[in-house]
Amino acid sequence: MDLDLRVLVTRKIPEIGLKILQKHFEVDANPESESLTAPALRQRLARADAVLCLLTDRIDPAAIDAAPNLKVISNHAVGYDNIDVPYATSKNIAVCNTPGVLTEATADFAWALLMSITRRIPEGEKLMRSGEFHGWDPLMLLGADLQGKTLGIIGAGRIGSAMAHRSTGWQMKVLYHSRSTNTELEKALNARRVALEELLQTADFISIHLPLTAETRHLINKDTLQMMNPGAYLINTARGAIIDEAALVEALEKKTIAGAGLDVYEYEPKMVAGLKDLQNVILAPHIGSATIDTRNKMASIAAENIVRVLNGEPALSQVN
Repeated sequence: MDLDLRVLVTRKIPEIGLKILQKHFEVDANPESESLTAPALRQRLARADAVLCLLTDRIDPAAIDAAPNLKVISNHAVGYDNIDVPYATSKNIAVCNTPGVLTEATADFAWALLMSITRRIPEGEKLMRSGEFHGWDPLMLLGADLQGKTLGIIGAGRIGSAMAHRSTGWQMKVLYHSRSTNTELEKALNARRVALEELLQTADFISIHLPLTAETRHLINKDTLQMMNPGAYLINTARGAIIDEAALVEALEKKTIAGAGLDVYEYEPKMVAGLKDLQNVILAPHIGSATIDTRNKMASIAAENIVRVLNGEPALSQVN
């Protein structure tokens, strides 16, 4: 154990990650499930050689400047839009994430949202709990078929590809929009890479799997929502701000699209006005990767990244 090196863990994480760090370093672990305030974060960073943070922590220049000994920022997430990566890089600070490990769990959850919204499962569950179910009705809670329909994937990386592969049980056509060609997806599923406009106009179900960048912020907006057909459904398990949430509320209210399933939000944890009042949207509390195995693996990788960098070894997954 090197007690000369100190690691800040900003929020409560699975115990397995803490145990890895505690074998090697002094650990300053926030035991709460709430994020530290910005001043508290800067104060505790002052003595840190490394920080294991979550996507709810803003690791901006002010936070980085508060930590003169900081050598590694390890995000307990695959995305890292909460970290100013260029600034960290300019300070020779490694930035790490946890890719790959949450692919299958997140794709499963995206598919669960798709199934739930198209077959109106939450509405049916509420009907049963309310005591208002009075017997089978041939016109009750009619949903949408998936068999043979078209699935559109926006962002054909690890999670988007995993989502696409899950469509084979329904013999769906797969379209994808991505910066580069996914030859594996095209070979395995006969998927076709298309422009965003064609995907929006053609797909019956659209699932978003992009990182949040300046280019992808509000990629789905009033104009692009109007390109979708009225029977289409939109799924987002990526980052909330990829969708203009106010525009989505308007589209759902006006039935511009049939429905949506969301696990992430533009102003998370808050939602824009009107979203929670709609029946044609499923709202999940950012639990796409929330399985025991996945979260344990994320904590382990985030901790191991710190151990490796502080020991002068290559990280398991470094983004800069």
